[in-house]
Amino acid sequence: MSMVLPGGVGFKLSGKLRNGVTATDLVLTVTQILRKHVVVGKFVEFYGEGMGQLPLADRATIANMSPEYGATMGFFPVDHITLQYLKLTGRSDETVAMIEAYLRANNMFVDYNEPQQVRVYSSYLELDLADVEPCLSGPKRPHDRVPLKDMKAGWHSCLDNKVGFKGFAVPKEEQEKVPAELKHGSVVIAAITSCTNTSNPSVMLGAGLVAKKACELGLEVKPWVKTSLAPGSGVVTKYLLQSGLQKYLNQQDLVAAAVLSGNRNFEGRVHPLTRANYLASPPLVVAYALAGTVEIDFEKEPIGTGRDGKNVYFRDIWRTSEEIAEVVQSSELPEMFKNTYEAITKGNIFWNQLSAPSSSLYAWNSDSTYIHKPPYFNGMTMDSTGARGVKDAYCLLLFGDSITTDHISPAGSIHKDSPAAKYLMEKGVDRKDFNSYGSRRGNDEVMARGTFANIRIVNKLLNGEVGPKTIHIPTGEKLFVYDAAMRYKSAGQDTIILAGAEYGSGSSRDWAAKGPMLQGVKAVIAKSFERIHRSNLIGMGIIPLCFKPSEDTDTLGLTGHERYTIHLLQT
Repeated sequence: MSMVLPGGVGFKLSGKLRNGVTATDLVLTVTQILRKHVVVGKFVEFYGEGMGQLPLADRATIANMSPEYGATMGFFPVDHITLQYLKLTGRSDETVAMIEAYLRANNMFVDYNEPQQVRVYSSYLELDLADVEPCLSGPKRPHDRVPLKDMKAGWHSCLDNKVGFKGFAVPKEEQEKVPAELKHGSVVIAAITSCTNTSNPSVMLGAGLVAKKACELGLEVKPWVKTSLAPGSGVVTKYLLQSGLQKYLNQQDLVAAAVLSGNRNFEGRVHPLTRANYLASPPLVVAYALAGTVEIDFEKEPIGTGRDGKNVYFRDIWRTSEEIAEVVQSSELPEMFKNTYEAITKGNIFWNQLSAPSSSLYAWNSDSTYIHKPPYFNGMTMDSTGARGVKDAYCLLLFGDSITTDHISPAGSIHKDSPAAKYLMEKGVDRKDFNSYGSRRGNDEVMARGTFANIRIVNKLLNGEVGPKTIHIPTGEKLFVYDAAMRYKSAGQDTIILAGAEYGSGSSRDWAAKGPMLQGVKAVIAKSFERIHRSNLIGMGIIPLCFKPSEDTDTLGLTGHERYTIHLLQT
């Protein structure tokens, strides 16, 4: 038997993070390096003496970003730090000893106190942890890292640059003509959001310490900033309470984000109307909520004025690594993990009181606007119909690079003028009860209408116009993407999508493949795909095809107004 093995990238870590540098700073640095190295479809293994300086929570934060740097996985071999974490989270000494013995017997345990074997990988990368500096990523992609010291200058460049991943094309004469307290760069959302970052005790307790110091000095969140605190683990709330820091975070009224501690900041993901979205560590999110703008040089400009009338600077509220480590040591206890996760299997009073039908098949309710029987298996037989090509297809959408699953998938609120809103109103649902696409993900009728409904999506068929519409090629009409797709479908006409590099990057959202399939898309032709999304497209019967190297829509002179035929080999 033969099989294709993925490439293995060895990422060597050396040194130690400097004082005041957070796990998030490291993660954003690693993400930028790996995305530049192109690790799509590869395994990334971290090794080196720097591993001994990395707590397990920091390793998990790096591994959890693998969709953002494009790898199949980010892997940290089990070592003594892993075993310490197992003990911290309530595992017995006997269980931990058994795990260590098993892994050692199978040569799967790494002991950095012993001589290390030479590791062989397909390619190699290296990072001295001492070179990592405080940073953010944005304003539109997780791998566009910006050093904190360059943030103000970087923001001015974004305003000046042409529209793109690092540009908004705001004319210089217009940049100061905003007739309100808010101006370009004002932080309107600051969110410590639910993800691996917010399960990491060092950055969460660090955020609490920054908030505590800010309160003591008399600083307040700017009135135009909407704040959010959504921990990624039930244990987080317990160790914030144990440390006495929860009240300070509450006092800052932390609640959603234009500066956020999550994994992804793709356009339209945080909020449809926040055009610039930066990823940052939880402590930095607190700092930007206090500053109220990204147009600030934290090294030189004050964050605000204290109750004594004196300027308060970033350095006055930022906490040292030693301070954070001391609070982590005293606040994160094994009993917290044990008590929190023991309760999971018991449910809660509300869940336990729900009545559940005893039948083996689900009873579909045709009147429900939340759960609807999808058509995926309609007409399916036990015999395969074989591969089916595409004949004389029209181009539904023409994209550039980095179209993410957030651009494709239905997400967020349902716009009042959208096809999904029209459907719900026809079903008797009031606008106030629309809820979100996420809450209605069990209804294919809603989700198909919400596919490609991102208001920040750029479809080149619209010649510069941004939004969820396209051109119906036969008539030249500008329609919502769903309406155009249904017009093609009702006429029996196939459609395809043309795209650039990294199509389908980001989270492996199933609706990013289901939605296009329901809209009648038969193929996507792109420069490159994110591996998981490519597999999802295949699973839904959509053909993912790549342009030849050095070719794309521009070099081939494709406008999207052509007809496309794809011949597949029959087996």
